[in-house]
Amino acid sequence: MNHFRASPPPSRSFTPHIGMPRHGRQDSRSSLRLPPFFKRLFKFPQMDFEMATWEMTNLIIAPKKVFKSIYHHVQTKNSWSRDDPSFIVLLTFFLTLSSFAWGLAYTPAFTSILRLSFSMVFMQFLVTSLLFATAGYFLAGKFLKVQGAGGLGRGGIVGGEGEIEFMYCFEIGVRAFFPVWVFLYVIQFLMMPILTRDYWISTFLGNSLYLIAVSYYCVITFMGYNALPFLHHTEIMLGPIFIFVVLWVVSLFGFNLPKHIIPVLLGV
Repeated sequence: MNHFRASPPPSRSFTPHIGMPRHGRQDSRSSLRLPPFFKRLFKFPQMDFEMATWEMTNLIIAPKKVFKSIYHHVQTKNSWSRDDPSFIVLLTFFLTLSSFAWGLAYTPAFTSILRLSFSMVFMQFLVTSLLFATAGYFLAGKFLKVQGAGGLGRGGIVGGEGEIEFMYCFEIGVRAFFPVWVFLYVIQFLMMPILTRDYWISTFLGNSLYLIAVSYYCVITFMGYNALPFLHHTEIMLGPIFIFVVLWVVSLFGFNLPKHIIPVLLGV
């Protein structure tokens, strides 16, 4: 009699690992998850408005400090972009206030004020920042990123290491817009009675405000991308300043920018 007993077949019971996709549903859910930035967009108690205020102040007086602080964020969060939307929320609030000030002064109709507020906050600020972020994301990735394993970027970063984050590009655009708001939405508003006069000094002051604003925008954009050690030749982003200086000199021969641009922006 054969006493051999075959060993029982291995158990086919299976315990799925946590987070393992089930029929592809988990993958679709994870792909639809919003970044932390958008999840915290309306959670005001969790926002660091003190840090946002510090950044706004230094973007005017010492913009290098703002981007030096990014290195600490990279070391702790392993990400160039930040998940705190306090800066964009605060700047949106400031833009809304300034839009009401402009509206009450130059377009007192209620519907006109609402239209102006929408134009300043969404079109002039958010849409413009998104467009420049998209352009910077693709152009920097294609032309400024160090390519190949043999190439070295600043700080000895090997080519191919590090990826450009779209949210970081968007944050650069948002922060670069802050000096534009200061000079063209606040200072220009306060100086409008002087800037619209038919004097050469009015043309000089008004056109200089636009030159300062766009120069700040270019410089802060340059600093933002220059902070990424795997990019090179980022100084090319300072090139438009030379063009703006030439246009500024030409405009001093009788073209008053505030008198021509403000009616278009206000829709009057």
